[in-house]
Amino acid sequence: MSGLAERNSTNRNVVRDVLAFLMRHWRHEAWCVAGIAAAMTIATGADLLLPVYSGRLVDAVAAHGAVRAHALHAAIDAIVAMATLGTVLALARYLAFLGIVRLTVRLMRRMASDAFWRVQRFSTDWHANNFAGSIVRRITRGIWAVDMMDDTLLLALLPALLVLAGCPLLLGWRWPAMGVLVGAGALGYVAISVALSLGLIAPAARLSNAQDTRMGGALADAITCNTAVKSFGAEGREDSRLRKVLEKWGLRTRRTWMLASYSGGAQMMALLALRTLVVGSAVWLWWRGRATAGDVTFVLTSYFIVHGYLRDTGQHIANLQRGVNEMEDMVAFESLPLGVADRADARPIRVCAGEIVFERVTFRYGMQTEHLFRGFSIRIEPGERVGLVGHSGSGKTTFVKLLHRLYDVTGGRILVDGQDIAHVTQDSLRAQLALVPQEPILFHRSLAENISYGRPGAKPWEIEEAARLANAHEFIERQAKGYATLVGERGVKLSGGERQRVALARAFLANAPVLVLDEATSSLDSESEALIQEAMQRLIAGRTAIVIAHRLATVRMLDRILVFESGEVVEEGRHDDLVCKTGGIYRRLFERQALGLLSREADELLDDVDDEVAAS
Repeated sequence: MSGLAERNSTNRNVVRDVLAFLMRHWRHEAWCVAGIAAAMTIATGADLLLPVYSGRLVDAVAAHGAVRAHALHAAIDAIVAMATLGTVLALARYLAFLGIVRLTVRLMRRMASDAFWRVQRFSTDWHANNFAGSIVRRITRGIWAVDMMDDTLLLALLPALLVLAGCPLLLGWRWPAMGVLVGAGALGYVAISVALSLGLIAPAARLSNAQDTRMGGALADAITCNTAVKSFGAEGREDSRLRKVLEKWGLRTRRTWMLASYSGGAQMMALLALRTLVVGSAVWLWWRGRATAGDVTFVLTSYFIVHGYLRDTGQHIANLQRGVNEMEDMVAFESLPLGVADRADARPIRVCAGEIVFERVTFRYGMQTEHLFRGFSIRIEPGERVGLVGHSGSGKTTFVKLLHRLYDVTGGRILVDGQDIAHVTQDSLRAQLALVPQEPILFHRSLAENISYGRPGAKPWEIEEAARLANAHEFIERQAKGYATLVGERGVKLSGGERQRVALARAFLANAPVLVLDEATSSLDSESEALIQEAMQRLIAGRTAIVIAHRLATVRMLDRILVFESGEVVEEGRHDDLVCKTGGIYRRLFERQALGLLSREADELLDDVDDEVAAS
């Protein structure tokens, strides 16, 4: 019982949160919502009055004798009134439908934009732990649920509540017992529908939606990594993996739909019982002489209206619960904290010289107990070219992430040109720190759009000049559509060297005062490496540059090299000084790479000799 009570409490909280979220967005369109509600109220009022004139028409038609001529006028008046009410009903509903289209489109657009805004600003850890396909599925499912919620609340449940309140009052005004019967029966039916929806269907729907999200993530994961699937001939394995996900999704979805069917059957039986009681009561009133034929018509017509609204109300409550379940994932985004948030008084940063200072910085990742940096301090002079060297996990990449403020430090501060980066806006900070990553990420857009991402609005000649500086112009010109060529998802249509040169062109165009290079040549062929090394030398000239080095040949000409070990700088200096330091970490790394290079060159030489012997 405690588990059931806990689930019901959770369901009520979710319904409350989703409805509160929707109402906050309705407030932005208050006049539109009020207009829709007014139109539906007028339409429902016309619908409620139709049975009154239906009863008068029947009484007029049933008249005999001397009052027959007078009854004709009453019948005509009833017909005119019914036609007028029908016209008002149709026009009011038409205006409400026009309003709901306007309202829903605006809300869907705003909610999608807000959700995207938040997702873009969640931490890198959050994105690393969530499938892109699942995130997209949560947002799209949520915004389409808004359409159902608006229709259900404003076009369905609002008039239903008006009818369920108005009909018992109209009937009770003439026959109090009949009003109590219809009112109590309607309330009982609504209570049964809500209890079944919250206690039975909602938990099952939540599970099926969670599996639907996993299905979207599994599809996106396999499709995004299709190159790896093909390279291992693993299509069958991925088919089997997806079948398991789909099987679980099918079981949960079937269970939800079956529970909805059971709920619908129970609601229909409750309606049948109520209809029998009302019809029997109307006949009893007629038999006792307390109701005319027109009165019976009024009662039955009124009840049939109530019956129709009640029957639909069960479905509307189910739709409302479904909409809540489909929106809850998107609504949950609003309660998640942003990974790194700008302060209320944050201002744009101004970077001219490019001085970088880490001042007694302390930092650890959220799930770790040990600090990576403890009282870490370092100063990079304006225009200085600095290399970061060390084993994996030594702190090089974290150093760059903290500089970009992808994480906030837990102690100390980071200054750029004397400005604490915790007090400036993130977008202005990152605009001054051009990054060329080891694995450049390109959008499925044109080459020109990818290059100009560093400076939106750049002119074609500026884009071309940046491409020339990055040694990218020649390969771009060879493409069928030149700079208008689409590069595919994440740049899959380009080689690794081509993607890297596009990333360098982007950095050239950005022309930021501080440059961060995450070893851009570690996985390239010799020719591509030479082109990129040449472009890199042009790029870092005259600006503060931080180069994360995996191949130590990259940092030989830099002004200073920082050797990281367990979050500390254990050695620093120029290449020539560090390589002469007996027992030094840098010297050991350099010797290993030099021996590996000699061994590889010897192997290549022996292969060439074998090829010549075989040819002769």
